[in-house]
Amino acid sequence: MTIDFSLYLVTGRELLPPGKEYLQSLEEALQGGVTVVQIREKRSDTLEFLEIARESKILCAKYKVPLIINDRIDIALAIQADGVHLGQTDMPVHVAKTLLPVGTVIGVSCNDPDHVKKAIEDEVDYIGIGAVWSTTTKKLDSPVVGVRGVGSLLQALDGTNIKAVAIGGLNSTNALRTLHGSVSISGHRLDGIAVVSDIVASSAPRSAAQKLRNILDAWIHHFDVQSRVTQVYDVGTIKNGVVELMRLIRDKSPLIHQITNVVVTNQSANATLALGASPIMATASEEMHDLSRIPGGLLINFGTITNKGGMISAGQYANEAQKPVVFDPVGVGATQFRKTTASELLNAWQASVIKGNAGEMASLANSNEVQAKGVDSVGSGFADPASFIREIAKKERCVAVMTGPTDWVSDGVTVVKLENGNKMLGDITGSGCLVGTCVATFCAGASLMAAAPGTSPGPELAKLVRGNMLIGAVGGVLALTVAAECAAERSDVHGSGTFLPALIDELYNLKPETLLSRAKVQVL
Repeated sequence: MTIDFSLYLVTGRELLPPGKEYLQSLEEALQGGVTVVQIREKRSDTLEFLEIARESKILCAKYKVPLIINDRIDIALAIQADGVHLGQTDMPVHVAKTLLPVGTVIGVSCNDPDHVKKAIEDEVDYIGIGAVWSTTTKKLDSPVVGVRGVGSLLQALDGTNIKAVAIGGLNSTNALRTLHGSVSISGHRLDGIAVVSDIVASSAPRSAAQKLRNILDAWIHHFDVQSRVTQVYDVGTIKNGVVELMRLIRDKSPLIHQITNVVVTNQSANATLALGASPIMATASEEMHDLSRIPGGLLINFGTITNKGGMISAGQYANEAQKPVVFDPVGVGATQFRKTTASELLNAWQASVIKGNAGEMASLANSNEVQAKGVDSVGSGFADPASFIREIAKKERCVAVMTGPTDWVSDGVTVVKLENGNKMLGDITGSGCLVGTCVATFCAGASLMAAAPGTSPGPELAKLVRGNMLIGAVGGVLALTVAAECAAERSDVHGSGTFLPALIDELYNLKPETLLSRAKVQVL
């Protein structure tokens, strides 16, 4: 049997809202676009389970939707179900196959690479990966996988015919984040999402299912199109794109919301103003929804982690509003707390751009090739920085920026090498943080440009951010590094104390022709 796993409903009668009958809810969900149904009855005795399964089978057959039974082989046999789903502590697959008719679909729950390896050996039809998010619908016996943990499990399925659905805490709010962020480095995507409470607990299950169906259809179409089309860049296209963003930023003055560390708050705000944008340094969770509705961009810099709740809600609301989220994991390798926090943030929302020095990016990638001391990198850097930055961009499903004597930017396909700057940037506190501010500002410009009349932002439901984030990231890096060169050449600059105000001045006075003539750009 060929099954469309895209919208996989797992039932849970205990979640039904007052006044909503089980079969009524199930039929409305089927009408809304559910493509496969799993009956899960952990608290029912055999006779009750059998009756529920039989009634569900009749209803699913009406809509030509396959029915899968959770755990109970006997129930599946009794009603001639289309398939069974087995947990890691349920009946082994090889035993189930001896009992079930040939062609019965078999799925298993997987939480780690060993589970996936065993599923491949057992030649199952599909796996359920999870829990991806924390969930209250069942007790979790294994750690939460997280969105970023799904990709490696999917990659293990390369070359097989085994399908995969994500399960655990999925809903219309995080579905797009899950679909986008879980794609493997090899390009392997989920075949579907399994949903429980978002549909079952809804008083309008048809609308709830339709909302998820629309997200899935838009994203799958967008992913398939993007897989076939690769944007080709050259130096002229990039430089001209950056200049266009410079002009737009000064014309539109987007709001750049910055949750940043206390060391750089003032100079980051001044740099934002110098570029022509408007800064706001807000950290309270209660403000995040309102701020996300104002055109612009978001920078999350956790040099001082005192507002994790605000960081989480800000990123999630920005994703919802399709606004750029620039993440600067300052000193991420310095402590376990920072590593854990970075993982928590990056699972909670999708970064549009991740910017860091070599040590920080190595820590995010779990690489030992470059070490860090506090917020600084030590050593000579990566042997092949172009390949490294391309791979981390693929893994994190965003644009990656690695700063240093040479700056590297990639969207996972194209790599841009930038060689502007001055060594005095390393002599002032927070120069790396200023890069993050500039990147967020230019990405905000790219987002505004994509939303302008006459441009195409793509399917509304298929993107977590609008605009060309690669051009935005390159523009932010170039603005600061070119301004740094201009500042260092001034006769009134005698050291780091006079360099910083001169740098802000040069950002303020930066002209398109200056950037065009000075920018040292290579496209790899």
